[in-house]
Amino acid sequence: MARHALRHRRAPAPSDHVCAADRSTEEEMPRVVFTRRRLVGFGVFVVSSIAFLYFVLPKIVGLHDTWDRISHGEVGWLVLAASFEVLSFVGYVALFRAVFVHGDSRIDWRESYEITMSGLAATRLFAAAGAGGVALTAWALRRSGMERRLVACRLIAFMAILYGVYMATFVIDGLGLALGIFPGAAPFAITVVPAIFGAVVIAVFLAVSLLPGDAERLVGRWTSGEGRLGRVARRVAVAPAAAATGVRTAISLARSRDPNLIGAVAWWGFDIATLWACFHAFGGSPPTAVVVMAYFVGMLGNTLPLPGGIGGVDGGMIGAFSAFGVPVEISVVSVLAYRVFAFWLPTLPGAIAYLQLRRTVHRWEAEPATAT
Repeated sequence: MARHALRHRRAPAPSDHVCAADRSTEEEMPRVVFTRRRLVGFGVFVVSSIAFLYFVLPKIVGLHDTWDRISHGEVGWLVLAASFEVLSFVGYVALFRAVFVHGDSRIDWRESYEITMSGLAATRLFAAAGAGGVALTAWALRRSGMERRLVACRLIAFMAILYGVYMATFVIDGLGLALGIFPGAAPFAITVVPAIFGAVVIAVFLAVSLLPGDAERLVGRWTSGEGRLGRVARRVAVAPAAAATGVRTAISLARSRDPNLIGAVAWWGFDIATLWACFHAFGGSPPTAVVVMAYFVGMLGNTLPLPGGIGGVDGGMIGAFSAFGVPVEISVVSVLAYRVFAFWLPTLPGAIAYLQLRRTVHRWEAEPATAT
């Protein structure tokens, strides 16, 4: 039992005064439900998607024997690609700890790995930009003893930091290519437009951070006694207030200069490096700025209602590279090889981590609760 005791004590998060703990005893966030119909549907979708991406699509664009081409990539570059992908996941775990693990916590490095890998596996199974992974992560954090409002606040902070890097890269890389600062083609639609989009998203989130933290309470005061309209107004105010608190928490964390926050850059950077290495494995060498922009444009496919973005991300990246003038025969094989490393290979350890997390949660339930 001593082995499961708390193994470390970290200083309270600089954001703890921003994320106010909620001591209420509300019901737990529901677990992700795996029904037979959902699993069968997902299986059929995955098989059909693999068949199309790896066998039909190459024939459409004039390629043949895609698997043979992938297996004949330069081994050294493919090993490097796999190494980059491992480092990307290490960065993700480090960012998780920077945001969620403060003070006395049941969550050590092992538990951090289990939660993040389980969440990523859940993302593979569900659409909507990783909603399944977010739900599973929230459930695990609640089971560890973290209060519901604190979980929601830090989840928003986590996503704000992670996707803040995404949007900032849109602006820097898009304008860099458009202005000729970075080498590479510069189609307006996938350089300037994404840069504008990234700048607008950043501006919106910064504006949201200016909302008062007690907006929900203020709306309740202004609308008290106004019947149904007042109740609706109070409910509508909940989401902006929570988002404002989460964004302020993210800003507070960034100012703390926790070295683990570099995990946000590592997560994206090493994943892009995996794609870059795959291009070199098959004889392609597009400019780095082009690889970065095509990667992020393709990642927008994760917002499509497709499990794990299967098909949407692949097609988005291949289309973006084609718009940049990269030969389609190179981009198709390189992107599909990248997806093997980034999407398919981590699924097995993610499933194992999910089973390990279930055992960890059972252990937590048998132990006294610890405030976080």
